[in-house]
This record gives sequence, C-alpha cells and structure tokens, in this order.
Amino acid sequence: MTKRPDEAIDGAGFATLSMANILSETARRFPERPALHFAGATVSYGDLWEETRAYAGALRDRGIGRGSRVAMIVPNVPDFPRVYFAVLSLGAVVVPIHLLFKAREIEYVLQDSEADLVVAAAPMLGEAVPATQAAGLPLLTVLQPSPEETDLPYQRLEEEAAAAEPLDRNVQVHPTDAATILYTSGTTGQPKGAVVSHVSGVEQVHCSLIDAFDLGPDDVVFGGLPLFHAFGQMAVMNMSFRCGASIILLPVFDPDEVLAQLDSYRATVFTAVPTMYVGMLEAAKRSGARPPLRYAVSGGAALPEPVLEEFSSVYGAQVHEGYGLTETAPTVSFNSIYQPIRPGTAGRPIWGVDVAVADPHQEDEIRLLAPGDLGELVVRGHNLMKGYLGRPEASQAAVQDGWFRTGDLGTVGEHDVVTIVDRKKDMIIRNGYNVYPTEVEAVLAGHPDVAMGSVFGVSHPAHGQEVHAAVVLEESSRVDPDSIVAYVKERVAAYKYPRVVHIVDELPMGPSGKIRKRELPEMFAPAQR
Repeated sequence: MTKRPDEAIDGAGFATLSMANILSETARRFPERPALHFAGATVSYGDLWEETRAYAGALRDRGIGRGSRVAMIVPNVPDFPRVYFAVLSLGAVVVPIHLLFKAREIEYVLQDSEADLVVAAAPMLGEAVPATQAAGLPLLTVLQPSPEETDLPYQRLEEEAAAAEPLDRNVQVHPTDAATILYTSGTTGQPKGAVVSHVSGVEQVHCSLIDAFDLGPDDVVFGGLPLFHAFGQMAVMNMSFRCGASIILLPVFDPDEVLAQLDSYRATVFTAVPTMYVGMLEAAKRSGARPPLRYAVSGGAALPEPVLEEFSSVYGAQVHEGYGLTETAPTVSFNSIYQPIRPGTAGRPIWGVDVAVADPHQEDEIRLLAPGDLGELVVRGHNLMKGYLGRPEASQAAVQDGWFRTGDLGTVGEHDVVTIVDRKKDMIIRNGYNVYPTEVEAVLAGHPDVAMGSVFGVSHPAHGQEVHAAVVLEESSRVDPDSIVAYVKERVAAYKYPRVVHIVDELPMGPSGKIRKRELPEMFAPAQR
C-alpha cells in the first residue's frame, strides 16, 4: 500500500537549533564565571555575551541575517568568539579564514564562499584589505585603534556596536542549516569549503562532553590552537563554553609563555597538536613551573609514544589522543578520559559515529573490508559535513553510500579501536613496498638527540621513491645524519629506514602546529643521493 505524502512525516519539521546557544545559554546560567583569560585580563561569560549581542546588533544593522555569510580573519583574541557567535546568533554562516593566507588566497575564499561581509583584525589588514577590495566586499575591523589614533579609513565594529541596539534573542534556525564553512588545507588543488550544520556542531560538543572528555565549570583550558581551525573551535572553544569552563587565549604559541600562563591561571586541561607537546617538553627544561593539569588532549597528527610518555611523566598529566578531519566537525574517535588509553591509537569512535575500513583502490564505490584489515578509513554519523560548497561532484566523490572517505589508511580492530597508519597520499612506495611515514617517525622520536622529525618520499629513478627524513635536533646536540640513519635501520625493515637524513633548524609548520609535509619533497629533492 502506497502511503500518501505527509508533511509531518516527510517535511523538515519545526525543530530549531543554533550553535549560538553554546555561548548564550552558558552566559545565562553562569554570568559571573570567567570565560576567557587574555593579556592579563579576565572576561566573564555575562560580559562576553553582552559584547557579542552588541556586535550582532551592528552586523544586523548592516543587513546580516539568516543565510548571510560573514568571513572573519581574527586571531586568538576575545574578538574571535564575539564575532563568531554574533554571526551565528543572527542565523548567518561563519567563514573563518586561515591567518597565514595571503591576499590572493583570501580573495579566493571570499569569492568561493560568496561572502557578504568581512571582519578583519587590524594586524591582518595588510592582506585582508587588497583581498576585500578585489572581491568588492564591505570590511569591518576589530582591534583597530580609534579614529583619533589612526588614519585607517575603515569602520570599526566596536564603534558600530556601541551605537547599535543589541540583539534581543538568537535567531533560531533549522538544525540542518549551515553554521560554518571551513576551508580545507588545499593540498591538492584549490581549498574546498566544507559546510558544517548546527546539529553536527552541537552533537559534536554534546557527545564529546558526555562520553569522551571530563570537563566542567571549574576547568581552565589551554586555548593556543588556532580558533579558525575546526580542532580549536570545537575541542577548545565550543566544548569549554558549553560547560562553563574558562579558556586561556594565546594568539601565538611560545612554549615558555604558554608554560608561564598555564601555571599562572592554574590550567587543568592542555589541548594541542604534537609539535606543541615537543615545545612544552623543551620549556619544562628551562622552568620549574608545573600547572595542575588533570589530563591533556592531542590531535591533528599522530603523537609519538616517547613524546606522550615523557609529557605524561614531566607534567603529571595523561595524554589522550583523538582523530578527526575538517569534514567531520572534526572528531571521529578519541581515547576517552573514562577508559585506559591505548597509546598509538586514535581510540574508539565517539557516540553516534561509525568507522569502518574500505578498499582504498576502489575509487567509485565503498567496498568494506574485514575487521582488522588495513584500508581506507570511512566514516558516517551526525558529524559529517553537508558537503563541499559549490562542488557537488567533489561531495559525491567524498561521500559514497553514506560513508565519507577520509583519505587515511588505518585499521579498526578489537572493541572498534581505530589506528591510523598514514595518509593515502603520504605513503611512500619504495621498490614496490609500502612505507608508512608515521611508523618511521615514531622510531625517529625515540632517538635521544631528535626533538622532532618528519619522514617523506622523494622521487628516485631506480627505486620509484626514496625514503628521506628531516629532523630538528635537541639543543646542543651534535649528532650526525649517518648515526640517525643507523639508529632507525636497526629498528625497522630494510626497505623502511631513511637513506637520507636532513638536519634542519626548523620544519615548515602551519598555524595549527602541523608539519607541512607536502613541502618537504620540493625542499630536498635536489639533495637526493
């Protein structure tokens, strides 16, 4: 029997949900609690929300409303959450832009996202102004001195907010409406805008707080991860705001300054990427300060076990690793606070998220492999993006049969524990054998003279690719490259060890602290043997 169409069954329904509630509801419950610590000052939840409502009023007066898209180029300062939640509170869509983008790259994002307005911090104007002018968009600034102190001809959002009627209440939107457009790193071709819905963002926070993180109003969380990135937005800002914890905001990661601030504000949770953990171990050698950390969280890339163990020992805080992507809002799996950690793994999928392994060679369909097999990790659940903005073909290629293809190689083992082996595109093939850089990097990390290392492939006429490594040495170390080669050679199969080791002062880094591995082959290709 064919059932008649019924709006109550088939329609979108009347439910509403806004990520703006993450801040507004907490401000209503805990107005006096500290939300942010920044530059020696503390901002309460009540004050932060009042300032956000004023920003929203100013943006509303400029025509921003439900469905509008507002690009923001703002570092880790209190204006980031003010602008972010002001946009969301109006039912508009936030487009955070990478802080290291140049004018040409910013212009591309502005045009691709079809932004209606740009909000840029004064230190970013050098690149933001030409990009905004080229895109033909209005520009508002934050952090710009008053007109009496500067001759910059741009309107200040602070000034317009002071004259505006604050937003009375959040504009409610449908749960599946777009909340943010987060641009991928663009390692192949132009960056793509991953559209994240309100329900994906809110569920990400709720599921993580219930099952994965132990976080409450008395916690003080390190906020050095860039907030324009999904990891910093969700795992630091939004999770902390949802439960009423406070955040130590730092625009630039300096390990010595970080340690001093963590100790001063008595931080309880440290969330960072692996390179930051290496920096904190170096800072600990120069200072006896030890904040009362309850635990630490690592993501963005695999954390070498020696670094995990040393950090846990030095700072007395167990490190819990997780895994995620921009397209998954971002968390996929996590070593829960409530269970023993499994070093070297990404833990178990968060509630409501399925992770499986598919044949990586089947590009046009999902062919699931048996548990424990190595293949491409695929994900489905409430955390998936709505799609890539304006790229239906790319969306269809990325999400097949309801599964998102991560591009990461790994396994899903006993008890659904996820282990990441490497990126499909980072895998090195030497003489027909697969070399996974992450495995070799874990061995490098155990060398007493190596502070940080990255393994990559360089084209080779005889072997197809040769295994190279770039390493940063510990301070005062004088070890030579050949001894590092010998160290790794003793510990891995003959086809895996790096034949060439480059000793460098620093590795190319993105603003989120991840190594820009794709740049290394170009840097060292001429040096191959």
